[in-house]
Amino acid sequence: MATEPAAGGRGPSRLQIEFLTLVFQHRRMVVFTTHLALVVVSYALAFILRFDRMIPAAYWSMFLATLAPLIVFRLGAFAFYRLYSGWWRYVGMRDMFALIKAIAISSAMFTALLVFTGQAYEFPRSVIVIDALLTLLLIGGVRFLLRALRESRRPKTSVSRPRRVLIIGAGDAGELLLREMHNNPRLGYVPVGFADDDSHKTGFHIHGVPVLGASAGLDEVLRTHPVDEIIIAIPSATREQIQAIVNRCLATKVPFKILPAIAALSGRVQMSQVRPVLVEDLLGRDPVALDSSAVRGEIAGRRVLITGAGGSIGSELARQIATFDPALVVLVERGENALFLIEQELHRKHPGLDVRPTICDICESSDIDRLFRQQRPEIVYHAAAFKHVPMMEAHVAHAVHNNIFGTRNVVRAAAEHGATFVLISTDKAVSPTNIMGATKRLAEKLVLSLASSRAHHCVAVRFGNVLGSNGSVVPLFTEQIADGGPVTVTHPEATRYFMTIPEAVQLVLQASALDEARDRIVMLEMGEPVKILDLARNLIRLSGLEPDVDIPIVFTGLRPGEKLHEQLTSDTEETLPTRYEKIRIVKTDAAKPFDHQLEQLWDAVVARDERAIVRKLQELVPEFSPQSALIARLRDRSGAETRQFTRGAG
Repeated sequence: MATEPAAGGRGPSRLQIEFLTLVFQHRRMVVFTTHLALVVVSYALAFILRFDRMIPAAYWSMFLATLAPLIVFRLGAFAFYRLYSGWWRYVGMRDMFALIKAIAISSAMFTALLVFTGQAYEFPRSVIVIDALLTLLLIGGVRFLLRALRESRRPKTSVSRPRRVLIIGAGDAGELLLREMHNNPRLGYVPVGFADDDSHKTGFHIHGVPVLGASAGLDEVLRTHPVDEIIIAIPSATREQIQAIVNRCLATKVPFKILPAIAALSGRVQMSQVRPVLVEDLLGRDPVALDSSAVRGEIAGRRVLITGAGGSIGSELARQIATFDPALVVLVERGENALFLIEQELHRKHPGLDVRPTICDICESSDIDRLFRQQRPEIVYHAAAFKHVPMMEAHVAHAVHNNIFGTRNVVRAAAEHGATFVLISTDKAVSPTNIMGATKRLAEKLVLSLASSRAHHCVAVRFGNVLGSNGSVVPLFTEQIADGGPVTVTHPEATRYFMTIPEAVQLVLQASALDEARDRIVMLEMGEPVKILDLARNLIRLSGLEPDVDIPIVFTGLRPGEKLHEQLTSDTEETLPTRYEKIRIVKTDAAKPFDHQLEQLWDAVVARDERAIVRKLQELVPEFSPQSALIARLRDRSGAETRQFTRGAG
């Protein structure tokens, strides 16, 4: 029965389909036979060209005598370089280089054979050179001819109106993106041209697509070559360069997207990787080159426990740790829904992984002890903490109970079981002016003071804000923009250090596997601080709106406990480099035993005496300087509250 004709034309006949199927099933033999025939033809042509078509009889016998060894050397070298397994329809420069190496090596072996057998003096040496060039021309030519035929017969896009695209960046990433559009016309993209700030490229063509001008003259380029979409493909661009390009794209009112820097690292680009520009793209941070072998050596085959596993950092820790083949991952969380979601995600993406979700409050010491006895973790990542600065200013006792005594419960259990303990700390622990920062600084000191056992190692990892975390400014601003504004910014000069969640977790894992970080505080390199106001304006513009025109920005003043600027080290601390550029050791004062003072702090927590708690925090963290608003609130209180905590962290 004949096949149905293709849409828009006559389809292949049944006989053609059967022939093509037969060829495909025996493609290796077809390729081998073709190579064999072309080797013989090129060798014969080399003799014919050398003797101007009049080959002496003596050399005919020499041709026949040496043909067999040449075939063996040629086809053997082709097999070594896997020239029989490649798809000719996708031939590229890598295949051509492999062909050149195979011809060069087989020619060298053939020449060595002539020398060894004593025929080198009689053999016409120019034939060897001519034959090598002809072999390259014939075999390479056939391969590229088939690719050219395939591309000339490539089906047109099935989209009724394909999108005309301008690619900003005529470098390697732009070329890969162009190739993807050419190879997949059904995606519906028609590249119109490139824009590149290298003036030497203007007027040149890449795969037939012209470089039209510089991105600085984007308006002029689009005036003469209108497009439906712009794609930014400059993975090496700095924050300032990306910001400038985004501003130009916004001014044109043409929709634009970006190829993320990390997508270009693999050397293969797909249109599915192209996405709208996010605020993370404007931070200009290089992708983290994770030393995966060191991290795998630390995690593979070991039992890992993560506290706060449902939070932004905890859940990302679980995702990344799961890729390093741990023997077990224990997810500790007191929020049921968050725990359920990360458990389901890990089961879906890593069906063979032993995942044990556990609802547990780190403030309950008996529950923590029981959990460690049952699960016997070897590495503990402690991400559970109260982190919202203004809220902790209003709930002093809760902040201390959870962030200090909850941490003490977990680190004590880790020490008892000889587990490595990794504390997730914060830049707010540096010269703290709020309760949250003071509790995290004391947690750092507590962890290091317990790092005495050889079997028990600790590291505290300190870093700044993470983009997109629960309660961070980016989700808040995004929600405010969606509601039509206003966007609320605390202060026009307020700055913060920012890092993406995956990058922060990658560096945490790297730091935990770093020998020189054991029993130390390490700091993640956060780059330059970012103005919150600039962040808000960028988010508004990326939403297709204009700050202060479509969306108003309102300044609300710093909230209780907030600083105008954060810092990663105090004036009394120094940093030392490690073998990883983005991780530094914080050289700080050695932690002295403070068990007695800690018990006094616990008594104040039990009594809910916030004034006593703050005084004791100032003793334990001398650099803690509470803000006047907190001091005034505590002074105005009639007295300490009498309601007691359950004594779970004693």
